[in-house]
Amino acid sequence: MFMDITWQDPATGALGYVVIDTLVRGTASGGLRMRKGCTLDEVRGLAQGMTRKEAIHLREGRAYVPVGGAKGGIDFDPRAPGAKDVLERFLVAVNPIMHSYWALGEDLGVRQDDIDEILDRRGLGSGLTAVDKLLDDPAAASARVERSFTTVVDGIAQDELVGGLGVATSVIAALEAAGREPGESTAVIQGFGSMGGATARYLAEAGLRIVGIADADGFVSNPDGLDVEALLATRDSFGGIDRAALRAEDCDGNRDDWLAVDADVLVPAAVSYAITPENCDAIRASLIVEAANMPVFPAAEEALLARGVTVIPDFLANSATNAWWWWVTFGDVDGSWDDSRTIVTETLRELTTEVLATARDQGISPRAAAQTKVDANLAALNGGDR
Repeated sequence: MFMDITWQDPATGALGYVVIDTLVRGTASGGLRMRKGCTLDEVRGLAQGMTRKEAIHLREGRAYVPVGGAKGGIDFDPRAPGAKDVLERFLVAVNPIMHSYWALGEDLGVRQDDIDEILDRRGLGSGLTAVDKLLDDPAAASARVERSFTTVVDGIAQDELVGGLGVATSVIAALEAAGREPGESTAVIQGFGSMGGATARYLAEAGLRIVGIADADGFVSNPDGLDVEALLATRDSFGGIDRAALRAEDCDGNRDDWLAVDADVLVPAAVSYAITPENCDAIRASLIVEAANMPVFPAAEEALLARGVTVIPDFLANSATNAWWWWVTFGDVDGSWDDSRTIVTETLRELTTEVLATARDQGISPRAAAQTKVDANLAALNGGDR
């Protein structure tokens, strides 16, 4: 580990953390989250995951060459009064680290719009300042970023769609690798924010029935399938579903009910550590695709693998948001939706198919197969500055 920092908010006493796990080309990338109970150990684990998310996308012929992994976290309730003020004080305090090493964006409990507004108003540069030294033409990169972050697709900003599109692509590739038809499959999603909402949209578009969605207030379900677009149109900024948008045949139950639903696919897209050794026995799905960071405890994954459940790891399945930022910034895509959708779907399909083939051929887990690819790519990058 290269660096970790603990910050304390002078106004509330809330703690915040920055962890730089690896530096590659003098730079690291990773999002900033805010949630009550966030710990330094959690942020360390997330930063390690970012190292993997970066390295897995090393690909010959692309302008984007992976950087290192980092993460930030604030132990504060993002819905509480004053949350944005806490975020602002944190960003001001860690700005020198951002300028030197850490390129950041939104994560759980933090909105990109808030980051951008604070940095602009305080004259602190952008969340991507740390990569300016790697760009041949920063002005052209800024123009692509501006285009990409102002593009809206069917009512939702493009930057809120690419991550879930990648997760959905990974789900579909995994189903097809198992000889299953997406149009004959069902899915349950825990979390309906940017990642979970977009995953639901593109799974439904591919023909899967979304039979359940859990949010902070409960578990909405319908064995015949939910109307995903209607729910997306009425969700709040934290991914909460407007119960007034439910149809008479939709049910609203306990938010913990999502684990035991009779569905083919589970997509944990909310908090870390949602699937534990204590609750994993309730799972009936045969495929889990990690849209959240670290949603499955290692011991729970071992138990699930022993039962024949396939788990696609987070640093593969949910890596598209991070990779897309860099594809846009370095010029692999022009910032348009057509260009972005093509590179996300092609790349995540190829990665998922490759990892599952390696796992099958070598008799190892998908996580181990994905880690093998990460290790080889890090070696090709000469390891960076660790």
